[in-house]
Amino acid sequence: MLHRRTLLAALGAPALVSPALAQAGWQPNRPIQCIIGFAPGGGADQIARAICEGAGSLFPQPLIVTNRPGAGGSIAAQFVAAQPPDGHTLFMAGGSESTSLPAFRELPYDPKRSFRAVMRLMRQRLFIFTRSDSRFRSLPEALAAAKEKPNSVSYGTSGIGSIPHAAFLVLEKQSRVEMIHSPYSGGAPSIQALVAGQIDLVGAHPEEFRGVADAGLIRVLAVASNERAPQYPDAPTLKELGFNTEIENMKGWVAPAGTPDAIITSLHDRFRQAMGTPVWRSFLERAGDTDGYLPGPEFQAAMDRLLETVRGVARPG
Repeated sequence: MLHRRTLLAALGAPALVSPALAQAGWQPNRPIQCIIGFAPGGGADQIARAICEGAGSLFPQPLIVTNRPGAGGSIAAQFVAAQPPDGHTLFMAGGSESTSLPAFRELPYDPKRSFRAVMRLMRQRLFIFTRSDSRFRSLPEALAAAKEKPNSVSYGTSGIGSIPHAAFLVLEKQSRVEMIHSPYSGGAPSIQALVAGQIDLVGAHPEEFRGVADAGLIRVLAVASNERAPQYPDAPTLKELGFNTEIENMKGWVAPAGTPDAIITSLHDRFRQAMGTPVWRSFLERAGDTDGYLPGPEFQAAMDRLLETVRGVARPG
């Protein structure tokens, strides 16, 4: 297991915190561990480091980003679920460990009850694309080919139980087609396989495929959000194509279940203020992702809805 800790904004003196927040109710009395379930450099890691950099001066204790990768984020989720509910351990949730993996297998934590959501930070659009020289000019063409000849069309994802995998399962179920799933160890390997001509389709997020898109190596066919993406305005939404679904990755902070109201409020207010900082706004612009703020209860509800959507195709009947 890879562990990497980066100390961000080590501002230990309370005098450096804004007066309004310094007088707020709860104050951390030691560094806050911000746990990420994926390796350094990935999307969740980048998000955590950007928001912690923006929030560093708002806390009287350091924010320490700690990577605990493995099992689609579930190792880190299990760790955080077992920590004391005292505000000193947070988890970057909203991804596969929260909204898709629990639909495929039993986990040692309950995504709906083992945590208390603090806030959602952002939405990550999910795109479906093919090679620029592909025989498929649109997603309906690819699905029509799969219907005409079952298992003649292949797709790659970042793994079994991942959010892209769930999206393709929805497409298969609603289109009544069968395709070949090629699971990879991450988004990047699946994209490399697509470019190499080994598979037909891939589902991934913007930060994962921007390089090959800028190089003209892929054709974006659809986006799984409710609205089209400004970066790829010609790509229709799945709903425009007749699919009754919206599937997005999302990221936000959760704390162990039982964390008191005062602590949740203090954490929320500080990170909410950090979302207005130049460092966070600049990160969103570079990443091409969407500011998707939601307060804690609404964030939890959004994760629960997506999980039930995935359960409908992962465990039919």
